[in-house]
Amino acid sequence: MSSPQSETSDRAVAGADGQRRMSRDERREQIVRAALGVFAAGGFHGTSTDQVARAAGVSQPYVVRMFRTKQELFREVFASVGDRIVEVFDQVPAGPDAKAQLGAAYTGLLSDRDVLKVLMHGFVEGGDPQVGRRAREVLVRAFETYVDRTGGTPEEARAFVAQGMLINTLLSVGAPEHTDEPGVAALVECSFGDALGAVGVAACRPVDEGSTR
Repeated sequence: MSSPQSETSDRAVAGADGQRRMSRDERREQIVRAALGVFAAGGFHGTSTDQVARAAGVSQPYVVRMFRTKQELFREVFASVGDRIVEVFDQVPAGPDAKAQLGAAYTGLLSDRDVLKVLMHGFVEGGDPQVGRRAREVLVRAFETYVDRTGGTPEEARAFVAQGMLINTLLSVGAPEHTDEPGVAALVECSFGDALGAVGVAACRPVDEGSTR
């Protein structure tokens, strides 16, 4: 026999037609996932809660009721991005293969540009105390994880983080899609190396050397 409490919980997730309805937490997660793509495309200032609502399939007042402000929504989206990046690096065990595995872990992140674009947008919005603190935490965790897992020097860890930031920047400006522009192909090839395939670009178009002169 069901308890009154369990029956109340069941009714909370079932509509009049008997179909299961999302809980508040599930709906919140759905909105955060949708907002990730919208913020990635438009940044903080170029995104509205109405755009997020349409992407999530809910009303704009519902988004505001749940998150109060666009700033609070962005903070939560950025925090989720930071959590994902830190989690990916944390899964790499210490050992002789750690350098290669950390590189592979980062390459895996490249397949979801929305994550990396929101990371970059978060750096721009670093004046927000919560966003800035989380951004610093992500950078420090990447730096410390490299040293801890590989036994490498701080200089090597700095190079690892710096390389990642260069790749993020190139993705943000669409460099892999514009290798026909003078000098871009060489920079992309040097920066991405074997990881280029992970960004969803079929191949770099060779530059016509004659056009660069």
